Amino acid sequence: MAIAADQAVPQRNSGRTLDPLDLYDVRSTLSDEEQLVQDSVARLVDERVLPVIQQHFEEHTFPRDLVPEMAALGLLGSSLEGYGCAGMNAVCYGLICQELERGDSGIRSFVSVQSSLCMYPIHAFGSEEQKQHWLPRMATGAVIGCFGLTEPHGGSDPANMKTHAARRGGDWVLNGAKMWITNAPIADLALVWARTADGIRGFLVERGTPGFTTREIERKFSLRASVTGALFLDDVVVPESAVLPGALGLKGPLACLTQARYGITWGVIGAAQACLAQLLDYTQTRVLFGRPLAATQSLQIRLAQMARGITTAQLLSLQLGRLKDADRMQPAQVSLAKWHNCRMALEVARDARDMLGGAGISAEYVPIRHALNLESVITYEGTETVHQLTLGRELTGISAF
Repeated sequence: MAIAADQAVPQRNSGRTLDPLDLYDVRSTLSDEEQLVQDSVARLVDERVLPVIQQHFEEHTFPRDLVPEMAALGLLGSSLEGYGCAGMNAVCYGLICQELERGDSGIRSFVSVQSSLCMYPIHAFGSEEQKQHWLPRMATGAVIGCFGLTEPHGGSDPANMKTHAARRGGDWVLNGAKMWITNAPIADLALVWARTADGIRGFLVERGTPGFTTREIERKFSLRASVTGALFLDDVVVPESAVLPGALGLKGPLACLTQARYGITWGVIGAAQACLAQLLDYTQTRVLFGRPLAATQSLQIRLAQMARGITTAQLLSLQLGRLKDADRMQPAQVSLAKWHNCRMALEVARDARDMLGGAGISAEYVPIRHALNLESVITYEGTETVHQLTLGRELTGISAF
C-alpha cells in the first residue's frame, strides 16, 4: 500500500537539547577566557573568512588582507609570553585553530606556521636580541615567517638532511634547498635548518639576502588558499647573530613540529564540523521519494558516525590541551591525536561529499574543499604512518623507523 507523502515525513524532534556539533558539551568545560577567544575567532571566520574563502581557493590566492585582523585579535604567537604576544593558554590556541580551520585549512596553516614553527623556536631557542628584534613584528604580522625543514628528497626523514652550513670566519655559508614550505613565497624571514659540523642548527635568513630565493609551487589541488613554495640557498652568507643559540640537533625542529601538530589536532575538528553542519541542513531540506534524506536510516547512521568521530576528537584534543597547559604533554600523545583526528576529519569530509550526491562536487558546498585540503593536512608535519610508528615505539620501546 502506498504511503502518502505527508505521512512519510516524520516529525523533527523539537525537544532536542544537544548541540549536534558538541554532543559532549565541551563548551561548558571551557573557562570564560577560552569561550571569549573561541567566540571572537568564530566571528572573524563567519564575517571575514567564509564570504571570500571559496573565491581564494578557486583562484589559488591567499587572503593576505586578513593577516592584520588576525594579528589584532592576538592570534599570531598567541601562546607565547611577552614580546607583544597574547600569552594565551594551550586550549585557547587549540580553539583558535579549530575555528580558523572551520573556515579553511589554509588560514589555519598560516597561523600555525607563523606561531608554532617560526615564533615559537625564536622564543624557545633564540637569543634575547633575536626575540626583541623579531617577535613583536611577527605578532603584528608586519613580518611573516616560514619554516624550512622539509627537503625534496624525503620529508619524513629529516635526519637525512642535505642542506648544510659551514663557518667562514665570523659568518656561516648555507647551501641547499627546501620543499613544500608554507608561506615561503610571501615570507620576510625563513627559519632554515641545516647540517653543520656540530649538528643540525637553525638559521634566520632574511628575504633579500644574496643567494636566497623562493619559488611558489603552483597547480596544486589542495590548500589552494595557502601559499606554498620552495627555498633555494646558493652560498647564502649569514652572520653568527642569525643562528638560534639554543637549538642543536634534531630536537630543535622536532620540538617545533610537536607544537604545530598540537594545533592541527584541534584544527581538523573545525573542518569536520563545517562539513557536518552543512550536511545536516542539506539532508533535512532535501526531499527524495516523499521524505527528507535525514529520515533515511542509512544516512542517519552515517551522520551518527560523523558525530562520534568529531566528539572523540574533541575530547582527545581537550585533554591534550589540559596536559600541555600542565606541562605534561608528550610527543606520542600528540601523534595519537594527530593520527586519529586527521583521519576522522578526512573521512567525514569524504563521506559528506558523497552524501551530497552530485552537489558534493560543487563549490557551493564546503565538503569538497575541506576534503581536498585535508589530503594535505593528513600528510604534512608527519604522515599518518609516521605517527602510527611513533605510537608503536612508545608502546613497545622499539623503533621501527
